[in-house]
Amino acid sequence: MAGAKPAGTLQVAEKPGVSKERQLADVALDPLFGSAVIASSFGKPFSGETDFTALYEALHDRAKAIRSNKLGSAEDMLTAQAAALNAMFLELARRSGANMGEYIQAAETYMRLALKAQAQCRATLETLATIKNPPVVYARQANIANGPQQVNNGGAAPRASDPASSQNELLETEHGKRLEPGTAGAAIGGDPALEAVGAIDGAADGGRQGPRQPQRRQGRKAVGAQG
Repeated sequence: MAGAKPAGTLQVAEKPGVSKERQLADVALDPLFGSAVIASSFGKPFSGETDFTALYEALHDRAKAIRSNKLGSAEDMLTAQAAALNAMFLELARRSGANMGEYIQAAETYMRLALKAQAQCRATLETLATIKNPPVVYARQANIANGPQQVNNGGAAPRASDPASSQNELLETEHGKRLEPGTAGAAIGGDPALEAVGAIDGAADGGRQGPRQPQRRQGRKAVGAQG
């Protein structure tokens, strides 16, 4: 591949152990090769005929610098693009104003293009500012304590403890017995002395009226029968 080269062709050095076909395939898949083709085609009206090999090597040098975190070429490119977009905005806005009132459709078309150029200019400047001053990300510190933790997200609030239930649990813990519902209790016999006192009190307070319990009435009857 070395030797005289026609204009607009790429000349690369041969690599030992690599076939010619493989080198051509690597060059065709290189994104910088396509960029060099586009830059050579669109830049011809500005800079004339440019050596394609030199342009390709220059692009490789810029890409290598960016990979080394040297962003000078990228910053220059964004600055130039922002300036070009601003110039496009000014020209399109001028043409919109020149057609305003008489050719309203042309004025509207130019104004839309002007605003698009203005938006792209702003986005380019924002990208440049991000490269110059990257945003700082603050990570929230996690509060991690030793031992297991329980997190209730949206769960029911803890219910207040019932004092009566606490007393029942205490009695069960102390005596080791649980009162089951429906269990027949031991019959408790009546106390003759208390029944006699109840009969005397009842005779003394005969004028009082109030609800009487059936068991107390039966006790009084039994005492009267004994007397």
